[in-house]
Amino acid sequence: QVQLVESGGGLVQPGGSLRLSCAASGFTFSHYVMTWYRQAPGKERELVAGIIAGGGGRTNYADSVKGRFTISRDNAKNTLYLQMNSLKLEDTAVYYCAAGLSWYLVNYWGQGTQVTVSS
Repeated sequence: QVQLVESGGGLVQPGGSLRLSCAASGFTFSHYVMTWYRQAPGKERELVAGIIAGGGGRTNYADSVKGRFTISRDNAKNTLYLQMNSLKLEDTAVYYCAAGLSWYLVNYWGQGTQVTVSS
């Protein structure tokens, strides 16, 4: 069955870094647009970053994370990454990995990993 398993979340101080990973199985990973979403308490889930299917590497970022976050994928390892630098208090959220057949279509969701930025 399809699985998206996130890891790498945790507690970090403002200005710190974290690297999230998402291990995918049960579908042809390279054929899917992969995205990271996040949801903070009391807020709607929002798109953080996305990367195109295949090996082209085209990416898309929310304005709030541009220049601080980098999304990447390793199709040989069926794994998606999110490198998060210069973390801010407002980056605190549950981060979800997602797979879809187009930029704004999500076919599969992961279970989420908590990222807490606090001093």
